[in-house]
Amino acid sequence: MGIRDVLHAFFTLVYPRTCCSCGSVLVTGELHVCGFCRAAMPRTDFFSHVENPLKQRFWGRVPVETGTSLLYFQKGGRVQRVIHQFKYRGNLKLGFFLGRLLGLTIRGSPHYNGLDLIIPVPLHPDKERARGFNQSEVICRGVSDVLDIPCRADLLIKVDETATQTKKNRFRRWENVSEVFMVTDESALLSKNILLVDDVITTGATLEACTLKLVHIPGVKVWVATLAITD
Repeated sequence: MGIRDVLHAFFTLVYPRTCCSCGSVLVTGELHVCGFCRAAMPRTDFFSHVENPLKQRFWGRVPVETGTSLLYFQKGGRVQRVIHQFKYRGNLKLGFFLGRLLGLTIRGSPHYNGLDLIIPVPLHPDKERARGFNQSEVICRGVSDVLDIPCRADLLIKVDETATQTKKNRFRRWENVSEVFMVTDESALLSKNILLVDDVITTGATLEACTLKLVHIPGVKVWVATLAITD
């Protein structure tokens, strides 16, 4: 056993890696989430169907080719605990790992062929500075790593800050975000097939506002992917 193996074994003993959901000690081969929690987290099969509950949220509102979510978000459940570890406690490696899981489901689906770019839903610069990162961009990097498609966080920006969306109804959420996004370089997006990535979709108001900015550009088509979807 080399010195690196000895040091790794020592630090693992003193500072064991634990599951981001249940807190149990991870065994060899497990990353971030234990095998039990990974098996228990409710997955969707949206990636295998063009018409699915995520796309239905955009019916009559904005043209989306199709969309997928990796997991169902349940308040107080495993999915919420894992996403909160990433989003609010700054576990960026976990966010990248979750993005890769999302990317693997997309890579295995025939409904996402021909994608040119992946774009994360942007945060306002002040909020991103305060948090230290944009969670959607971290997820986007994980998806990009699997799909081998460029992630461009510079082409869609948020120009105005908005109040929290948490307690707003669908109309108020839409009203809150309808004019706060801007495309920085339309020429870079002409006739592109774009995958728009976010962490959790609730009413879809934010994703709708972003999509409207993109589909006004000639030839642009938009697909949507999120880590989780609420009931």
